Amino acid sequence: MHPIGFELAKPSEMATAVRIALLLCCVIYFSIGLSGYLLFGDSTQSDILVNFDQNAGSALGSLLNVLVRLSYAFHVMLTFPLLNFSLRTNVDEFFFPKKPLLATDSKRFVSLTLVLLVLSYIAAIVVPDIWYIFQFMGSTSAVCLAFVFPGAIVLR
Repeated sequence: MHPIGFELAKPSEMATAVRIALLLCCVIYFSIGLSGYLLFGDSTQSDILVNFDQNAGSALGSLLNVLVRLSYAFHVMLTFPLLNFSLRTNVDEFFFPKKPLLATDSKRFVSLTLVLLVLSYIAAIVVPDIWYIFQFMGSTSAVCLAFVFPGAIVLR
Protein backbone atom coordinates (compact mmCIF):
# COMPACT_ATOMS: atom_id res chain seq x y z
CA MET A 1 0.00 0.00 0.00
CA HIS A 2 2.84 2.41 0.72
CA PRO A 3 4.07 2.68 -2.90
CA ILE A 4 0.51 3.49 -3.96
CA GLY A 5 0.36 6.19 -1.28
CA PHE A 6 3.56 7.75 -2.59
CA GLU A 7 2.08 7.87 -6.10
CA LEU A 8 -0.81 10.08 -4.95
CA ALA A 9 -0.54 13.84 -5.34
CA LYS A 10 -1.17 14.18 -1.61
CA PRO A 11 0.01 11.10 0.36
CA SER A 12 -2.36 12.16 3.16
CA GLU A 13 -5.26 11.12 0.88
CA MET A 14 -4.27 7.46 1.29
CA ALA A 15 -6.78 6.97 4.12
CA THR A 16 -9.56 8.24 1.87
CA ALA A 17 -8.43 5.96 -0.97
CA VAL A 18 -8.40 2.94 1.36
CA ARG A 19 -11.87 3.78 2.69
CA ILE A 20 -13.28 4.10 -0.83
CA ALA A 21 -11.64 0.81 -1.89
CA LEU A 22 -13.03 -0.99 1.17
CA LEU A 23 -16.47 0.46 0.55
CA LEU A 24 -16.39 -0.67 -3.10
CA CYS A 25 -15.29 -4.17 -2.07
CA CYS A 26 -18.04 -4.38 0.56
CA VAL A 27 -20.70 -3.27 -1.92
CA ILE A 28 -19.47 -5.73 -4.54
CA TYR A 29 -19.26 -8.66 -2.10
CA PHE A 30 -22.66 -7.84 -0.61
CA SER A 31 -24.27 -7.62 -4.04
CA ILE A 32 -22.70 -10.92 -5.11
CA GLY A 33 -23.82 -12.64 -1.91
CA LEU A 34 -27.34 -11.25 -2.03
CA SER A 35 -27.74 -11.99 -5.73
CA GLY A 36 -26.38 -15.49 -5.19
CA TYR A 37 -28.83 -16.13 -2.38
CA LEU A 38 -31.74 -14.71 -4.38
CA LEU A 39 -30.73 -16.80 -7.36
CA PHE A 40 -29.91 -20.13 -5.69
CA GLY A 41 -31.72 -19.89 -2.32
CA ASP A 42 -30.81 -22.48 0.28
CA SER A 43 -28.78 -24.48 -2.23
CA THR A 44 -26.12 -21.72 -2.38
CA GLN A 45 -22.72 -23.32 -1.90
CA SER A 46 -19.79 -21.72 -0.09
CA ASP A 47 -18.09 -21.03 -3.42
CA ILE A 48 -20.83 -19.18 -5.27
CA LEU A 49 -19.13 -19.77 -8.62
CA VAL A 50 -19.91 -23.49 -8.34
CA ASN A 51 -23.62 -22.65 -8.45
CA PHE A 52 -23.32 -21.04 -11.88
CA ASP A 53 -23.45 -24.46 -13.52
CA GLN A 54 -27.11 -24.62 -12.50
CA ASN A 55 -29.97 -22.99 -14.38
CA ALA A 56 -32.73 -21.29 -12.39
CA GLY A 57 -35.23 -21.58 -15.23
CA SER A 58 -36.78 -18.12 -14.83
CA ALA A 59 -36.20 -14.75 -16.48
CA LEU A 60 -35.36 -13.10 -13.14
CA GLY A 61 -32.98 -15.93 -12.33
CA SER A 62 -31.21 -15.57 -15.65
CA LEU A 63 -30.92 -11.80 -15.16
CA LEU A 64 -29.51 -12.25 -11.65
CA ASN A 65 -27.13 -14.89 -12.97
CA VAL A 66 -25.80 -12.44 -15.57
CA LEU A 67 -25.55 -9.61 -13.01
CA VAL A 68 -23.61 -11.75 -10.55
CA ARG A 69 -21.24 -12.91 -13.27
CA LEU A 70 -20.68 -9.32 -14.42
CA SER A 71 -20.11 -8.07 -10.87
CA TYR A 72 -17.61 -10.86 -10.23
CA ALA A 73 -15.80 -10.05 -13.48
CA PHE A 74 -15.77 -6.38 -12.44
CA HIS A 75 -14.31 -7.35 -9.07
CA VAL A 76 -11.55 -9.41 -10.69
CA MET A 77 -10.75 -6.57 -13.11
CA LEU A 78 -10.35 -4.18 -10.17
CA THR A 79 -8.30 -6.41 -7.87
CA PHE A 80 -5.92 -8.15 -10.30
CA PRO A 81 -3.96 -4.98 -11.19
CA LEU A 82 -3.51 -4.16 -7.49
CA LEU A 83 -2.20 -7.63 -6.73
CA ASN A 84 -0.02 -7.59 -9.83
CA PHE A 85 1.40 -4.19 -8.81
CA SER A 86 2.75 -5.43 -5.47
CA LEU A 87 3.92 -8.74 -6.95
CA ARG A 88 5.78 -6.97 -9.75
CA THR A 89 7.42 -4.55 -7.31
CA ASN A 90 8.54 -7.33 -4.95
CA VAL A 91 9.84 -9.57 -7.74
CA ASP A 92 11.75 -6.63 -9.21
CA GLU A 93 13.34 -5.77 -5.87
CA PHE A 94 14.23 -9.42 -5.31
CA PHE A 95 15.86 -10.07 -8.70
CA PHE A 96 17.20 -6.56 -9.44
CA PRO A 97 18.17 -4.96 -6.11
CA LYS A 98 20.87 -2.71 -7.58
CA LYS A 99 18.85 -1.47 -10.58
CA PRO A 100 17.06 1.91 -10.61
CA LEU A 101 13.36 2.12 -9.79
CA LEU A 102 11.07 0.00 -11.92
CA ALA A 103 9.00 3.05 -12.90
CA THR A 104 12.03 4.59 -14.62
CA ASP A 105 12.88 1.53 -16.75
CA SER A 106 10.09 0.89 -19.25
CA LYS A 107 11.74 -2.13 -20.87
CA ARG A 108 12.17 -3.96 -17.53
CA PHE A 109 8.64 -2.94 -16.47
CA VAL A 110 6.99 -4.32 -19.61
CA SER A 111 9.05 -7.52 -19.70
CA LEU A 112 8.45 -8.26 -16.01
CA THR A 113 4.73 -7.54 -16.41
CA LEU A 114 4.47 -9.84 -19.43
CA VAL A 115 6.31 -12.66 -17.66
CA LEU A 116 4.05 -12.40 -14.61
CA LEU A 117 0.90 -12.26 -16.74
CA VAL A 118 1.94 -15.26 -18.82
CA LEU A 119 2.77 -17.26 -15.69
CA SER A 120 -0.55 -16.38 -14.05
CA TYR A 121 -2.50 -17.25 -17.23
CA ILE A 122 -0.67 -20.58 -17.52
CA ALA A 123 -1.44 -21.33 -13.86
CA ALA A 124 -5.10 -20.43 -14.43
CA ILE A 125 -5.30 -22.79 -17.40
CA VAL A 126 -3.34 -25.68 -15.86
CA VAL A 127 -5.06 -25.77 -12.45
CA PRO A 128 -8.50 -27.30 -13.03
CA ASP A 129 -10.00 -26.34 -9.69
CA ILE A 130 -8.99 -23.48 -7.39
CA TRP A 131 -9.80 -25.61 -4.35
CA TYR A 132 -6.60 -27.60 -4.97
CA ILE A 133 -4.60 -24.40 -4.52
CA PHE A 134 -6.63 -23.39 -1.43
CA GLN A 135 -6.10 -26.80 0.17
CA PHE A 136 -2.37 -26.77 -0.59
CA MET A 137 -1.93 -23.22 0.71
CA GLY A 138 -4.01 -23.94 3.81
CA SER A 139 -2.11 -27.08 4.75
CA THR A 140 1.26 -25.48 4.00
CA SER A 141 0.40 -22.31 5.94
CA ALA A 142 -0.81 -24.31 8.95
CA VAL A 143 2.40 -26.36 9.11
CA CYS A 144 4.57 -23.28 8.66
CA LEU A 145 2.73 -21.28 11.31
CA ALA A 146 2.68 -24.14 13.82
CA PHE A 147 6.14 -25.66 13.35
CA VAL A 148 8.49 -24.01 10.87
CA PHE A 149 8.24 -20.30 11.76
CA PRO A 150 8.49 -20.73 15.57
CA GLY A 151 11.52 -23.03 15.11
CA ALA A 152 13.16 -20.57 12.73
CA ILE A 153 12.60 -17.73 15.21
CA VAL A 154 14.13 -19.76 18.07
CA LEU A 155 17.12 -20.78 15.95
CA ARG A 156 17.69 -17.23 14.84
